[in-house]
Amino acid sequence: MMNLRINLVNQSTGILPNVPCLSMGSKRNKQRQRVSASSATQMLTTLEKEYKKKSGSPNEYPHSHHKDINTERKSKRKLSDVWREVQGSNNWEGLLEPMDRLLRSELIKYGELAQACYDAFDFDPYSKYCGSSKYNRRTMLQDLGLSLSGYKITKYLYATSNINLPNFFKKSRAGEKLWSNHANWMGFVAVAEDEQEIKRLGRRDIVIAWRGTVTRLEWLADLMDFLKPAGFHSEHPDPRVKVESGFLNLYTACEKNCRFAKSSAQEQIHAEVRRLIEMYKGEKLSITITGHSLGSALAMLSAYDIAEMGVNEKENENEKIPITVFSFAGPRVGNSAFKERLEQLGVKILRVVNAHDRVPKVPGVLFNEHFQLLRDWIDKLPWSYSHVGVELELDHTKSPFLRPTSDPSCFHNLEAHLHLLDGYHGQQERFRLASGRDPALVNKAADFLEDHFHIPPFWRQDHNKGMVRNAEGRWVQPQRIKSHLV
Repeated sequence: MMNLRINLVNQSTGILPNVPCLSMGSKRNKQRQRVSASSATQMLTTLEKEYKKKSGSPNEYPHSHHKDINTERKSKRKLSDVWREVQGSNNWEGLLEPMDRLLRSELIKYGELAQACYDAFDFDPYSKYCGSSKYNRRTMLQDLGLSLSGYKITKYLYATSNINLPNFFKKSRAGEKLWSNHANWMGFVAVAEDEQEIKRLGRRDIVIAWRGTVTRLEWLADLMDFLKPAGFHSEHPDPRVKVESGFLNLYTACEKNCRFAKSSAQEQIHAEVRRLIEMYKGEKLSITITGHSLGSALAMLSAYDIAEMGVNEKENENEKIPITVFSFAGPRVGNSAFKERLEQLGVKILRVVNAHDRVPKVPGVLFNEHFQLLRDWIDKLPWSYSHVGVELELDHTKSPFLRPTSDPSCFHNLEAHLHLLDGYHGQQERFRLASGRDPALVNKAADFLEDHFHIPPFWRQDHNKGMVRNAEGRWVQPQRIKSHLV
């Protein structure tokens, strides 16, 4: 019966091709092959109904994955009823194979907030605001088309650029009149504000989104590749818990003479999260941290820091706010003791990776979680790393929208990961888009789509590169008020 839909009628043209199976051998029956497309369609519909009655499966064909009772129940669930499960309370058991629709939707949402950090960042070395956000934090989400997200940004995050990560930080060539000589914008803290979104979520969600690297992978060479004690504990830090030294420096360093980086990213996070917890005390809260690439490393580091330092504890209440990390294309961050401590603290981490991306394979190419021989001895090495959390592995070769390429930046691209998430239904399921998310977004900052879609590569550009005509008719860069940068 399944071949009937394929063979009887060409669905795109409505034309009935030659169908040998309808021929009975007589001249009269051969003449009857010339039935109209509408008649064939009617015949097909009748046959489909008969098949569905016999199979007891109203929506599926034999080659498809049959719906069972659990699947039907899941399709009717509301996020507000199962948000803890979607946030990883059970380590996403039963939600990845097949892919749960609520989890997919939330993953894409948090991925888009991480993508917003890229879209807002000023990469232009000829701009005196290079290294800052192009948008006022009060209107950033609206300016980027995310006004319906239900969140508002409450704080911008900065880090000092005076550390040894030259391929990550962006500095302007515009001379002395710069917005800052020592800082780079790193992301933001936001909170669910819209009442309908809070109702949908089942709680008020605090989000921390970290900026990573867009397409260039030179920052991998900046990794010092040796582990260093994290030192995060109010009284007795565990010296066995170690993280990559470059990530740690980026998170904890400050520049006392800089308005934006006079406190470290760590201190900025502590102050803002505590402020929001106090503001919304008595409410059901969650903390969700997201990031891509190097931003993923900062997401994991900040999640560990918040939990270890007790920032997520409600004052005068014996309750800890759950912490979840949704990581995209992230590298390894720490050693096996770091992994074990995160698990003890109850931090839930879901890592979304592309099987062909090399960034999640570093650092620790030789000694990592897969190397089990002489485990105790290997853990003492200063370059033995371990991934944390649960991994969701995607494969870009399964998408019919993406062209074959050897460009590693395409494999690493965040928009490509979100596209793959939208089409992922399980390891053995065919790729099909679930939400209708526009595949054109993949080429926003890449050249990855098949040519026949006619989507130009790297199509997202600022109008006139941000230049405007002033009252005298001259083209200039508009001034950004410094108060808008905080």
